[in-house]
Amino acid sequence: MNKNSQIELEAAAFRRLISYLQGRTDVQNIDLMITAGFCRNCLSKWYLSAAEEQGVALDYEQALLKIYGMPYSEWKEKFQQKATPEQLAAYEKVQQLRKE
Repeated sequence: MNKNSQIELEAAAFRRLISYLQGRTDVQNIDLMITAGFCRNCLSKWYLSAAEEQGVALDYEQALLKIYGMPYSEWKEKFQQKATPEQLAAYEKVQQLRKE
């Protein structure tokens, strides 16, 4: 596979992941952090970092908009639920494992 094809496939897979996450508003970021170790905010930060590495002018709010498909404040208002004590405990456990 040539480099251009690889980049196109990776970009397509990334777009599909973003589209999937935008459609799964029922999945909370804390659940993603517990099970996968990253969330939509992490993807936004990675997207911003990639833009900076390429010299593309982008700010964090624009990166959030790309990942969430709407302003982050709107997504939080519509879809973000308060973390349960069980979620917070599971998150803390995962964070401790990462430190070991």
